[in-house]
Amino acid sequence: MAIVPIIRSLRPRQWTKNGVIFIGLVFALKLRQMDLVLLAGAAFGLFCLLSGGVYLLNDLIDVERDRAHPTKRLRPVASGTLSRPLAIAVAVAIPAICLPVAYWLQPAFGLAATAYFLLNVAYTLALKHIVIIDVFSIAAGFVLRVVAGAVVINVPVSPWLYLCTILGALFLGFSKRRHELVLLAGGAGEHRSILEEYSPNLLDQMIAVVTSSLIMAYSLYTFYAENLPKNHAMMLTIPFALYGIFRYLYLVHQKQDGGSPEEVLLRDRPIIFDIIAWAATAVAVLYFFRD
Repeated sequence: MAIVPIIRSLRPRQWTKNGVIFIGLVFALKLRQMDLVLLAGAAFGLFCLLSGGVYLLNDLIDVERDRAHPTKRLRPVASGTLSRPLAIAVAVAIPAICLPVAYWLQPAFGLAATAYFLLNVAYTLALKHIVIIDVFSIAAGFVLRVVAGAVVINVPVSPWLYLCTILGALFLGFSKRRHELVLLAGGAGEHRSILEEYSPNLLDQMIAVVTSSLIMAYSLYTFYAENLPKNHAMMLTIPFALYGIFRYLYLVHQKQDGGSPEEVLLRDRPIIFDIIAWAATAVAVLYFFRD
């Protein structure tokens, strides 16, 4: 049936990235308000569909390159299990339905969703071919997710979270580029032309700069963000953040993993447990130990 390849093309595994939409809800201390939880959940669902539509568009454009990739050749469009006419119809229908719903939920959220969708279309068509800008475009997508999650429930989000979000996204983006470069070796440029502009040494330097900046930004955030408890208890989450970063670096450099952060998130048990521990500690500090 066509429904199975359509769902696969929307890449449900990658929807975990949209989880950052809930950051505004959690850190604005609105987790106990069920109406806002449901609103954030609706925003999450819309972004999952919008991102899925962009992935489908990307598969249509990159079909020939994907067929030369060791794993992407198995995607429905590249393998032929999903016809091009049906894929095009779904890719058009998703934003045509989701964007009006986004504006209906909250006009500001609709603007954020539109900006996110247009950014990703621009990335698919052009930005992914511009060195460094390609990774910054990915990072901007994460920032727009955070913004969307905040405006849909009408709450501000600390600038610290924006900074940590973009640094975290750059960390994952440069790590992904390094993994692709190493995995595809001499054929990297044939699959993704922008990889010819990078080298493992250059990416290692960029990752080092971003990693250091991310650690410092997050650490300072736990001490100085205005919405956090004045007892500085949020600093208890720093070890979990450090471990997650170092574990991911270990996977990238020692296990040649990290090409798909969402798959690592679903597969690597130490990172899964670390994220759960970080989230549990953050929620406990924010909601139960503020004094």
